[in-house]
Amino acid sequence: MTSTHTLRVGTRVSALARAQTGHVIEALGVATEIVPVVTLGDRSAAAVDQLGGTGVFTSALRDALLAGEIDVAVHSYKDLPTAPAQGIVLAAVPRREDPRDALVARDGLSLGELPPGARVGTGSPRRAAQLRALGLGLEVVPVRGNVDTRLGKVGAGELDAVVLALAGLRRLGRANQATEILDPIQVLPAPAQGALAIECRAGDEAALAAVSGLDDAGSRATVAAERSLLAALEAGCSAPVGAQAELVEGDDGELDVFLRGSVTAIDGSDAVRLSGTGPVHDAEGVGRRLAAELIAAGATTMMGGSI
Repeated sequence: MTSTHTLRVGTRVSALARAQTGHVIEALGVATEIVPVVTLGDRSAAAVDQLGGTGVFTSALRDALLAGEIDVAVHSYKDLPTAPAQGIVLAAVPRREDPRDALVARDGLSLGELPPGARVGTGSPRRAAQLRALGLGLEVVPVRGNVDTRLGKVGAGELDAVVLALAGLRRLGRANQATEILDPIQVLPAPAQGALAIECRAGDEAALAAVSGLDDAGSRATVAAERSLLAALEAGCSAPVGAQAELVEGDDGELDVFLRGSVTAIDGSDAVRLSGTGPVHDAEGVGRRLAAELIAAGATTMMGGSI
């Protein structure tokens, strides 16, 4: 922290990242200074996997944190690598936004109303694979860029539709542009989608104390289950992974984590979907066990043995 006790909050420079950070700062209620940090993913229009995959939107923020240039880093949780970062702690997981995906299509169309051959844009291999698996005859087109850029491609007629995270549209005040909120039965969200991760340096008690009140135990537990499943599949697994956890009342009246997970072939030709349940205190165990069941149910064969 600086000598004036102002909390320096690091954020990516995109409009969505700034909006997310703005929500965090408003909830903190302490003196803050926003520190923009440009990440590799912000500087390049290349696909994320071409840039090195996981971490392209977060490593620069973590570097700034470790260098003492910022006190707090605000991330889209789904962008974080699953491996822990030395010297950094997950200080808070604020209450999660709706994790579902949203369709923004021309003429107010829903997914089922788009004609065969309609061009649907997404930068996510997971979304692309699951859209192909629906068998609707859509042409899935890779697209990068911020939310405005993607929405603009629909408005300009370059694309018939785009699929985006509903949480991002809501945080930007654009949820009214969604023509359909996609049912997770059709398109299962990315692990941790809609959640934010607030990180601090280990041992920075002032910063940790300032943000700890934003932590939502339920959101932390559901995301932990989803991320645990992802981590268990990531070792050699290039298949697009979907996961969504919810808190449900168990037979004993206590809260359980109900987790759905999927692995889908990139061409949409095959998919494995399963679910599992376990106690909240073992959320990560629920994820690990479901990952093992996905592999045992044929995920390895589906990917030609690449898992």
